Amino acid sequence: MLAPKGPQYERMTQPKTLGLIAGQGRLPFLVADGARRAGCKVVCIGLADSAEPSLAEHVDVFFDGAIARPGGWMRKLRKHGVCETIMVGRVAKTKIYTPRRILKYLPDWRAMRIWYWRLRKKDKRNDTVLCAIADEFARGGIILEDSTMYCKEHLATEGVMTKCQPPASVWEDIKFGWELVKKVGELDIGQAIAVKEREIIAVEAIEGTARMIQRAGELCKKGGWTLLKSAKPDQDMRFDVPCIGTDTIQSLKDNGATCVVVQKQKTIIIDKPETLALADKLNIAVVGY
Repeated sequence: MLAPKGPQYERMTQPKTLGLIAGQGRLPFLVADGARRAGCKVVCIGLADSAEPSLAEHVDVFFDGAIARPGGWMRKLRKHGVCETIMVGRVAKTKIYTPRRILKYLPDWRAMRIWYWRLRKKDKRNDTVLCAIADEFARGGIILEDSTMYCKEHLATEGVMTKCQPPASVWEDIKFGWELVKKVGELDIGQAIAVKEREIIAVEAIEGTARMIQRAGELCKKGGWTLLKSAKPDQDMRFDVPCIGTDTIQSLKDNGATCVVVQKQKTIIIDKPETLALADKLNIAVVGY
């Protein structure tokens, strides 16, 4: 029997080409490594002043991408046959409020189209902006995918994930704070709150979780508080999925927290084994709720 030949067979046997738009942090590395283990060819756009240069060693093709020029990202991805893309990693939203931002970032026409047409008369909360970007990409033939699809082993599971257990008083704070942090997420204000003795110490907003943890530590110098971090009730898993990692655990310890509670199956624990091991070493309980 002759082996099948021809362009159609070659397309069937070629590995899937996945796009990766990468910001700061370890999450782009987890996605890249997971996608390659799954047999994908990964074409990465590393966002300027955000993505780490060493990410290039974890993907097949790497390009630098100007933060306000999505048209350039799309051209590079399409050139390599990308139809599906994952967008992960932190990009400080505060950058868009810098003085003379148009002169600083020189947005291309797609960025202008997103900001002044798709977002015209709309708010500029994270979900609104990211959905507008996803819609513009889809118009250009590139679909944004679930950002957790190649790193599901790092998702939080239900219950206490550390050997370190929360004391009874912390469980009372968890019950008190969980519905409140979900409401903060529903309003798209932020993803986290700090609680002690059934009192709200701090709420995350545009500054991000790391800065909020520092603020909670300054406001509660006695320590013993709990961080609760939740996905939105209708969390779009394509982007802005809640994450914690070793940096989070160390900062919690430095700022007097005793426990962190995250939403099960919707929060990524970066480098999960290492993060949980550090939490046990520092006596920080990690709970999936």
